[in-house]
Amino acid sequence: MNDQHTLDLAFMQIALDQARQAACMGEVPVGAALVHGETLLATASNRPITTNDPTAHAEILAIREAAAKTGNYRLVDTTLYVTLEPCIMCMGAILHARIQRLVFGALDPKTGAAQSRYTIGVDGFLNHRLEILGGVLGVECSRLLKDFFKVRRKGKIDEQGVAPHFFDEG
Repeated sequence: MNDQHTLDLAFMQIALDQARQAACMGEVPVGAALVHGETLLATASNRPITTNDPTAHAEILAIREAAAKTGNYRLVDTTLYVTLEPCIMCMGAILHARIQRLVFGALDPKTGAAQSRYTIGVDGFLNHRLEILGGVLGVECSRLLKDFFKVRRKGKIDEQGVAPHFFDEG
């Protein structure tokens, strides 16, 4: 196992922790961590429901936080870790922010814009190239999403969100 792989696993675990926080608030469990080298710049969890903001995806919130922290909207030489393959909106923000590398967990066959449904990050007409690595902790990320929606379909998620013991219920 190389050093980059070890870092990828560690930072994806941080993104997974953020996704769990989202689930506890009744949000779709997606989490993100934005890193420069080995330095964590920002973390975020999905918040569209709690903020009434359809753009409050974990990726967007992490990018906003990192840009504010660095004083620059261009986040050159950074890696974004996210538990679910980004949508079209988030891929646009990732590209505009000039993020160098995207690492995601679960594929999103319905709206994924990195590999599954669309391949926006590698389209030849763009002047920015994005390195994309999918499937990092993919099983864990997928399981979290499946478990969340299973509980939600059973009507166990209300406006107060999901109790933290949700994660112990298999």
